[in-house]
Amino acid sequence: MKKVLLFALLFGAASLFSVACNDDDDDNDGPGTILAELNRNPNLSTLVDALEAADLDQVFNGSQQLTLFAPDNAAFAKLLTDLGFTSLSQVPVDVLTDVLLNHVVAGEVKSGSLSTGYVPSLLTYGTTTDVYVNLFVNLAGGVKINDATVTTADVDASNGVIHVINKVMLPATVVNHAVNNPDFSSLVAALTRSDLGVDYVTLLSGTGPFTVFAPNNAAFAALLTELGLTNLSQIPAATLNAVLQYHVANGNVRAENLTNGQVVTTLQTGTFTVNLTGGAKILDAKGRTSNIIATNVQGTNGVVHAIDKVLLP
Repeated sequence: MKKVLLFALLFGAASLFSVACNDDDDDNDGPGTILAELNRNPNLSTLVDALEAADLDQVFNGSQQLTLFAPDNAAFAKLLTDLGFTSLSQVPVDVLTDVLLNHVVAGEVKSGSLSTGYVPSLLTYGTTTDVYVNLFVNLAGGVKINDATVTTADVDASNGVIHVINKVMLPATVVNHAVNNPDFSSLVAALTRSDLGVDYVTLLSGTGPFTVFAPNNAAFAALLTELGLTNLSQIPAATLNAVLQYHVANGNVRAENLTNGQVVTTLQTGTFTVNLTGGAKILDAKGRTSNIIATNVQGTNGVVHAIDKVLLP
């Protein structure tokens, strides 16, 4: 279904066919299509095989401008090993399709135009047709996309650009989004504290969907100051469990679904109130206000909204 929607979205079948007829034409006056450029690089042959297996190869042979983050052969070899497969043909086609769409961004985005933050891939969330799973771009110390590093940037093509990466990026869950963004490292440390008795990584990697209001590192630093503590380990386990569960709600509640005065029930069973007057904010059970500073970080099993203060139940 996602593949059909993608073809319909990008271009009609007739125009795709007319462009595809020129697939094998080597234009010495300029770069070829993304597909042609992939075929010219033997280190990307497994990606070409994967695109053909998912019947997505011709998507990259048209006129629609696209940006492809292209895993090299070693990246695919590692993926197969990690998944316990010996060949690409063993990967279910629907899974392979989702993984590949997770490597594509609409439009031509050269490396000089990238900035740290989130961009939508062409992988749609669930059964939606207009909500896309996000990728996280991190420019600190190089160029990273989610957990992959760009090894060769700006391979020009007539219909976009290719950035070669060293890892196949599996579509991100809400947990992956927290791990991939270094500004959520304190949240990750809290969620993975060994004495909590709750495996939050497994819980929040489940089907969900979940809506996570994720405090950034500055929010946790401010909380420690507020509590007169110096590190997260000093917060009693029962208290930290209650606080963490107070930041998660059921459902995929995007920013456009929030309403002024909305009361949100959390996994902790407590509630907080949304205030949209003068900017999106949350009023917690202690009467403290947190600003929603980033919204709609879409994962495969829910959505993340970043906040600048830890909520207290």
